[in-house]
Amino acid sequence: MPYQPRVAMLVPTPDYPEKWQPAFARKAAALTAAGLLVEQRVWTDPGDLADYDLVLALFSWGYQRDVAAWYALLDRLEAEGLPVANPVAVLRWNSDKAYLAELGAAGVAVVPTVEVAALDEAGLAAARAELGAEEVVVKPAISAGADGTHRLAPGTPIPADALGQRRLVQPLMQGILTGGEYSLFFFGGQFSHAIVKRPASGDFRVQEQFGGREESWEANDEAQGLAAAVLAAAPAPPVYARVDMVGDAAGKLHIIEVEMIEPSLFLHHAPDKGAAFGKAVYAAI
Repeated sequence: MPYQPRVAMLVPTPDYPEKWQPAFARKAAALTAAGLLVEQRVWTDPGDLADYDLVLALFSWGYQRDVAAWYALLDRLEAEGLPVANPVAVLRWNSDKAYLAELGAAGVAVVPTVEVAALDEAGLAAARAELGAEEVVVKPAISAGADGTHRLAPGTPIPADALGQRRLVQPLMQGILTGGEYSLFFFGGQFSHAIVKRPASGDFRVQEQFGGREESWEANDEAQGLAAAVLAAAPAPPVYARVDMVGDAAGKLHIIEVEMIEPSLFLHHAPDKGAAFGKAVYAAI
């Protein structure tokens, strides 16, 4: 019987509130079909990983809620020289949305972003003035699943969880309300598929838990070119990546987020149902 490479899939803690098992099963099925043996290890206490052919961070859900533990894990994986996908340098870079400023400095079109070290009314007013926008979105620099993300119209008080905290301030991009958020997926550097996610009526968040819905989308040349520029700017080639973008009032696309840690991959929208994903992970070993 041919050798099956062993993959340690990092997963949430047992008390993690979101239901992650169905999504895990879909991704694990694609990896198993590629000839990999997938085993779960809780990311906060994964134990000895030396015998695995690859450590896959794809289900380290909740890392944004225990940032110190997350960075400690990355330090450990790096110090032990373990094979990790995505590479530790990519995971660390992608953990903090300060990467948006780096991408912008490299000439990539990103959603205009102002970082405020300790958000208060004066800082919010200054950010609005710098952005030239009255209605804004504030979010943590380290976040996932729209945790701590708020839409603030003029006169809306700063939410308690954001007051005095480091926050990113962005204009509310009109394209997310009219067209939705576009996600492009890449495996081994190759484009796989794309979707558009639309928020529920009256909301701006496109995640499923907030009523968002998705459908397949034919990514145009503008979108694919913008995503390719993002991948080229990453500190190392990612094994898997999701690049999210939205349009401005004129329809020009801007990067709103890059997800190279634990993205939903929507493999059921992929023409090959995830075969390229499985092959890319196998090739990383």
